[in-house]
Amino acid sequence: MDDEKQFTDSTEKATGITSEPEMADPAGRRKSVALNIVENPLKRSTPQQTVVDAQAYAESHGMAEHAALFGRGALVARDPDKIETIAELDEEERAALVYEREHKWHGPVMLWYSISLCAIGAATQGWDQTGSNGANLSFPEAFGITGSGRNEWVVGSINAVIFLTAGLIGAFIVDPLNHYFGRRGEIFITAVILTVTPIGSGLAQSWEGLFAARFVMGIGIGAKNATVPIYSAEMAPARIRGALVMFWQLWVVAGIFLGFCANVIVKGTGDISWRLQLGSAFIPSFILGCGIFFCPESPRWLMKHGKHDKGFKSMVRLRAHPIIAARDFYYSNVIYVEELKLARGAGYFARMWDCFAVPRIRRANYGASTVMIGQQMCGINIISFYSSSIFERAGYSGDQALYASLGYGAIQVVFTIPTLFLIDTKGRRTLTLITFPLMCIFLLAAGLSLLKNTGSPGAQIGPVILFVYLFTIAYSLGEGPVAFQYSAEVFPTIQREQGMAWAVCINNTFAGVLSLTFPRMQTVMTPTGAFGFYAGLNLIAWFMVFAFVRETKQLTLEELDQVFSVPTSKFISHELTVWLPYFLKRHVLRQNIPKPPQIIEKEEKVAKVIEE
Repeated sequence: MDDEKQFTDSTEKATGITSEPEMADPAGRRKSVALNIVENPLKRSTPQQTVVDAQAYAESHGMAEHAALFGRGALVARDPDKIETIAELDEEERAALVYEREHKWHGPVMLWYSISLCAIGAATQGWDQTGSNGANLSFPEAFGITGSGRNEWVVGSINAVIFLTAGLIGAFIVDPLNHYFGRRGEIFITAVILTVTPIGSGLAQSWEGLFAARFVMGIGIGAKNATVPIYSAEMAPARIRGALVMFWQLWVVAGIFLGFCANVIVKGTGDISWRLQLGSAFIPSFILGCGIFFCPESPRWLMKHGKHDKGFKSMVRLRAHPIIAARDFYYSNVIYVEELKLARGAGYFARMWDCFAVPRIRRANYGASTVMIGQQMCGINIISFYSSSIFERAGYSGDQALYASLGYGAIQVVFTIPTLFLIDTKGRRTLTLITFPLMCIFLLAAGLSLLKNTGSPGAQIGPVILFVYLFTIAYSLGEGPVAFQYSAEVFPTIQREQGMAWAVCINNTFAGVLSLTFPRMQTVMTPTGAFGFYAGLNLIAWFMVFAFVRETKQLTLEELDQVFSVPTSKFISHELTVWLPYFLKRHVLRQNIPKPPQIIEKEEKVAKVIEE
């Protein structure tokens, strides 16, 4: 028992997670608080020492003129919920902090500009998906690759190659590109690639040339997909990070919708329609490449590379007041220093291996990999890639199929917007656990509806469209927005590029496998069988989310280090033995029972329970 206590004590000291305090109310009943408390590391020192440390940090990193500001910012970071009691703050600083607390969407223009610009970059992937979706109706005929058998694999490979190269090549050049060029430079390089390659796709004279252009495009997509969400997450305040970074998914689906719009607009241009559908995807990347130069570099990237003074200047541009910038920047540095102590290696492959070897990072990897592969397992991309072909096969004409696909894109945009407000209140884990079973039901129903081959065309195709749209709504409220948001935030600063690279590799590689196999799968299994297959994968994905995805809402990127310090076996045991029984009794059997304790909670919230 002494050895076990010694291990527990050392673990708590290293991770900042402490076990639950014993509390009882006057009636002798134990209050419901967290089983593991996320501790603020600044509270390990006295307020006086915290000020001294913060001022010393500023003076030793070329920011002596801001030493007093950093001292006050450190006090705020130490007690963020007690702004009114910090005597060192002046009235202007106190007012700025109170206003921020009461107006969570408040932020400077540069913050919103930078987040919005990065979100526009996400539209490239969505636009290209739908460009090829519409082009699938005509480019196989233009290149003489129609029919079944080998030609199905050729068409599948042309659609799949951008995702395979994105996952297997693009995602893994992120680290060197970020290291030498920074977040902004890497985004500019990929924007150039993604401006040139869609135009090259539209000018291709053979299917081999189209394949080659999309091969290079995939490398740019993979590198961009791994960096832009990180850049957004590193700029966004913790209180609304989920919503701001979720602009990524909003603009992916906006790109899907705009791509379908382009498909409809150019459908009457004859033999060149597919060329225009593929080539139009350069538009958002061109905007991204031109606009990125006006954005500040990521403060955390600058800090990681020893440019603390420049990092703080960047943070000031992204926060509404210098005291807020000092608080966020200093707290980030405190946690980063702790991460460096635990880092096993500084080289690329050593840091990549840490994603699987270091327990805290491995648990984050479990969660990120789960939501990324879940995005492919749910089957949404069989609609994104092949909806026009599916609808045409179900009985619609080519033009009608394009309009039905346009409705699919519009549904995604409209129902992704509510998630901007839900993701930081209901949480990432909750949204995915609710929507995966719904996606299973609706996708299975859509597949079974394809069996109807009697009655009017409307009676045959109507149920298919209905259930595909309902499936899309469920996806847009859960797994769709969560995947890239969650993966961008769960890895520690020192492993963020490697962790996100692996997550993007998982996502895009399986998207490539899906895109490659679905044309042939429809022939071998029938469309109904293919839909049923992916409906079953939704249930498997639900169990994976239940076991490996931990809640991250409203925690700073640094506090997430402590969330993933809870062992996986302990987390799963708590969910199975505490939260699942509570959910069934409370929400299924409708029993009025008290809510059990969270497995993880912020120290400030526990303090409030104690005070009560």
